[in-house]
Amino acid sequence: MNARVLKSKVANRLKRKRRVRSKISGSASLPRVSVFRSNRYLSVQAIDDATATTLAAIHSKSTGHKSNKDGATALGEAFAAKLKEAGISKIVFDRNGYQYHGVIAAFGESLRANEIKF
Repeated sequence: MNARVLKSKVANRLKRKRRVRSKISGSASLPRVSVFRSNRYLSVQAIDDATATTLAAIHSKSTGHKSNKDGATALGEAFAAKLKEAGISKIVFDRNGYQYHGVIAAFGESLRANEIKF
């Protein structure tokens, strides 16, 4: 992938991120769950935007999972357990500009399967 294509790909993701982020916001009762995906890892956090605090967070490096569909499913189960421990059952899902496909979709479906509604 040449530099021009990579630059436009990143720019398009940031445009999608800004567009989605302008429409959603989290609170203590309904936190925003933001997902970051790299080639190696997946990082997720539940954020209360009113007070700018992180309510729960998990990283695939600390749990030993990879950034693939199986790792995302396992990470979703672990994160759902953390959310339930914090007393959170409903969230606003922030896909952070990524398409709801593949790893991101596997993580979202895993949250839904573990009774976290969004």
